[in-house]
Amino acid sequence: MISQKLLDVNGLAQYLSLPKATIYTWVSLRKIPGVVKLGRSLRFDLEVVDRWVKERRVSQEPVLAGK
Repeated sequence: MISQKLLDVNGLAQYLSLPKATIYTWVSLRKIPGVVKLGRSLRFDLEVVDRWVKERRVSQEPVLAGK
């Protein structure tokens, strides 16, 4: 069985539940890591993207006033 390590734009958009246009915008602004260009095609390293997403998780801890 082959695990899919590289996703195309459609696959990444589906994986992140985002429009393809957002993915293309983030690529052009260099906001998303793990971009691999193969000829004219873009692929995304899923491990790198997963780490990037985890780094952006919002803490669920309550914010205490005055601290």
